[in-house]
Amino acid sequence: MASRQCSKTACTRPAAATLTYVYADSTVVVGQLSATAEPHSYDLCAEHASRLTAPRGWDVVHIQQDFVDPGPSSDDLDALARAVREAGAPVRARQPQASAQPPSEPRRGHLRVVSSEA
Repeated sequence: MASRQCSKTACTRPAAATLTYVYADSTVVVGQLSATAEPHSYDLCAEHASRLTAPRGWDVVHIQQDFVDPGPSSDDLDALARAVREAGAPVRARQPQASAQPPSEPRRGHLRVVSSEA
């Protein structure tokens, strides 16, 4: 969830709440961040969720009052640390594998040299 950003134009903060419009009731519902991105809802950062205003004649329902930017989770930080370690690790030299073919019959790709003595 930490990778989702605020839906507001030019806002790069992480999403902390989800906004949904209920057109039949002229209501705007702002609640905790949904588990997955929904096509008819909007993700908002903590600042935009707390200062949201609705169109005239509409009601705003805040299901959650304290919207906190989630920031990176410990899982995200662990994954990032592993990726950096792997990228910085020295490349291991390939050990030549023992060939199944005798040395008199070298392999070239998928082809094999067969001597006439066989």
